[in-house]
Amino acid sequence: MSGNETIISIDHVSKEYRLGAIGGGTLRGDLQSWWAKKRGKEDPNVKLDNVGKAVDGNTKFLALDNVSFEVKKGEALGIIGHNGAGKSTLLKLLSRVTAPSVGTISYNGRIASMLEVGTGFHPELTGRENVYMNGAILGMTKAEISRKFDEIVSFAEMEKFIDTPVKRYSSGMYVKLAFAVAAHLDSEIMVMDEVLAVGDMKFQQKCLGKMGDAANNEGRTVLYVSHNMNTIRQLCTRCVVLGHGKLIYDGDVDTAISIYSDAQKKMEYHYDYRNIPRSVAKSRTLEFLEMDILNDPSAPIKVGDEIRLKLRCKANGMCNNMKLRFEIVASDNTIAGTMFTDKTVRISMGKEKEIELLIDTSHMTPGNYRFDMLAFEQNDFGVQDFVDKVEGAAQIELVRKNETDLEWLPQFWGHTRFKDIIISDL
Repeated sequence: MSGNETIISIDHVSKEYRLGAIGGGTLRGDLQSWWAKKRGKEDPNVKLDNVGKAVDGNTKFLALDNVSFEVKKGEALGIIGHNGAGKSTLLKLLSRVTAPSVGTISYNGRIASMLEVGTGFHPELTGRENVYMNGAILGMTKAEISRKFDEIVSFAEMEKFIDTPVKRYSSGMYVKLAFAVAAHLDSEIMVMDEVLAVGDMKFQQKCLGKMGDAANNEGRTVLYVSHNMNTIRQLCTRCVVLGHGKLIYDGDVDTAISIYSDAQKKMEYHYDYRNIPRSVAKSRTLEFLEMDILNDPSAPIKVGDEIRLKLRCKANGMCNNMKLRFEIVASDNTIAGTMFTDKTVRISMGKEKEIELLIDTSHMTPGNYRFDMLAFEQNDFGVQDFVDKVEGAAQIELVRKNETDLEWLPQFWGHTRFKDIIISDL
């Protein structure tokens, strides 16, 4: 039950980052840079951009720009926005992982932070040992962990495997145990960033129930970041929308989702990936630089049309057997399907290359989609080594081929339409 007591206050907060490398990465590199500067020479370790210009490492980027709002005790607040909008940065500031550049954040109570579920788990230790270690990292005492141990294991449904090393766990088992530990920390505030991205549907609903119970029955405050609008609707009583670091909207959940969905519909035809942060650190042996949609901007893209893309990428290492993967993600954040390039990509080290791609939309249905683009190298054993990934690499809108076509209902029929069934007379 929400009260009138303010438990979190965010007052004119901005967070600024520097783009480019800070330091040479080694003592030798830093000494080389210092000596070159001392002699008035060019820095041998300076980074170059795509046209050969030096990047001085002092380019500023505002991840959050003058954001202010308050959260009342017992509220379940959703935080939504496109990739790079500033959602995770905001939660890191709240969790004191980093500090704001400008402004103040104050809160009253203990925070249970679930930004990276399972951070601190050691693969060689058993589930039991990791419960104690992870609980200690989150601020629980040994006596507190022991008192709640059976409840944690029961919630995670891990009774049979609790004495097994976690290196043998599946990703779903891993996240179940990690969430269970964090969720049972006695705290006034729960901060979560996409913690339900892994795990089966039944467990996701169980987690949502736990968080809902924490807000409604225990009076705890929940801040939840997700791209899944269904879970936002189910859990949250209020929602804020962030866009390019700014607060766009603060209020009703359905209105917030509508504003977010409308923003997602805007279709761009040129994308620059060079300064986009990757959600998962990759080796960038092959690095995505830019992409253009070559279709006519004045004409809508209809179901059945080919989407023509021109991708520019760079080889930072040996690229002899690279393939690309496109995950097609619908507006409700469900994966509609996946496509792979039919040929391998080969680029000499240090060189750039333009690749033209054709995407067949004949099996897709009308709606708004985004492409998550990955580059990987597959070895002889079939193991894929991912080297770069850009989420939201492009946004597209598909419309019906003809106005008389059946209006597709993806919530009931899915996001893929197969070829019509042929009726033959017997």
